[in-house]
Amino acid sequence: MGDETGSEAGLNGIERLDKEHVFGTWSFQNEVRPRQVVGAEGNRFETADGEEFLDFSGQLMCSNLGHSADRVADAIAEQAREGAYFAPGYTTEARARLGEKLADVTPGELTKTFFSTSGTEAVEAAIKIARMYTGKHKIVSRYRSYHGATYGSISVTGDPRRLEAEPGIPGAIKAPDPYAYGSTLDPMESLEYIDEMLELEGDTVAAVLVEPVVGSNGILVPPDEYLPRLKEIAHDHDALLICDEVMSGFGRTGEWFASDLFDVTPDIMTMAKGLSGAYAPLGGTIVTDEVAAHFEDEMFCHGHTYAGHPVACAAGLAAIETYEEENLIDRAADVGDYLGDRLEELGTTHPSVGDVRGVGLFRGIELTKRADERAPFGEREDKISQGTTVVDEVAARAGERGVYVANMINTLIVAPPLTITEDEIDEAVDALDDALAHADDAMEVRA
Repeated sequence: MGDETGSEAGLNGIERLDKEHVFGTWSFQNEVRPRQVVGAEGNRFETADGEEFLDFSGQLMCSNLGHSADRVADAIAEQAREGAYFAPGYTTEARARLGEKLADVTPGELTKTFFSTSGTEAVEAAIKIARMYTGKHKIVSRYRSYHGATYGSISVTGDPRRLEAEPGIPGAIKAPDPYAYGSTLDPMESLEYIDEMLELEGDTVAAVLVEPVVGSNGILVPPDEYLPRLKEIAHDHDALLICDEVMSGFGRTGEWFASDLFDVTPDIMTMAKGLSGAYAPLGGTIVTDEVAAHFEDEMFCHGHTYAGHPVACAAGLAAIETYEEENLIDRAADVGDYLGDRLEELGTTHPSVGDVRGVGLFRGIELTKRADERAPFGEREDKISQGTTVVDEVAARAGERGVYVANMINTLIVAPPLTITEDEIDEAVDALDDALAHADDAMEVRA
């Protein structure tokens, strides 16, 4: 033990093996300190050192069903016994019924799905489908966005993690966001900017790709009229609207999908995370009747080995049945209102809370070191830099109180499982109340 490096000190055997042989994601490897999880139940999980955490962010905003969705676990085991894998040219009851179910719960005339294994693959499929359908190649996305880590999806991502992958795919261009707290543009003014962009790009834009409610880049909820107007703008320029619902789908906002909040049916929608409640790697790209019909006589030139994997599709079908039978979508709206009220209280008692925003069980707390200037503790470049920020330290302090909360750049991301109770929300808010005192103390004092 005497020759242990500082980054390995305190790690148990499994954690040390993991650090040595497995890459930590989005990290400088000398800063990675994996923690072994040994169990989970309900909305809590336990680490090997005996600590228990209330999961206030649904892990990476994906464990919508918590950690005790027995129906999903049973469906996985049953399908694995019946037949774990068949080539995509075959089908299974789980795949066919999941496709039917998605046509039912998604908005409007969305009807036909390509199944993949992740959100990033779902976005890759959406980009290719838009290009094949329109015959054009440019994709307009936004700066405060995350669409995935593979080559195409990181190219259309706005957050600074894209920089290491550039130059990315051709034709990826960025637009401003509906960011009322931290932008010089009003959210609706940013729309007119996009309209002008499409005009200046000529007839070269295949699609406009957005998260209807921005997820890890700040939990940005646009005005009610934003998404309907964006669809009009896209269609005025013969471009498609792609809504990335990987994070915001399956009850997260108190509706099945964030698009439902605005009564908008996109031409293409991507999904993952809550699609299986994170019980199996599963993504989906669903398109309208009109887009689907195009490929009746044109080749659908996309696919991969695990497209429509039977075990993953069984998990997805069981997850949706769980949302329905336990009425979790409506419940998320009701409990989400309570969560919103409790977080607003934090905003009134902590000067370091610059903004509290969100909808349903999808909330963000943005911090500030100088409230009068909306000056952030965490800058965008911190996402690809070494070291910790005050926002990281606030999240860590909540962890010391037994509450896991994710953070991104300058925002604490509150996205608990849809099964969370009001008592558990109170417990988590008490921990955040304590943690935010650290940010209050770190604020800059003007002479």
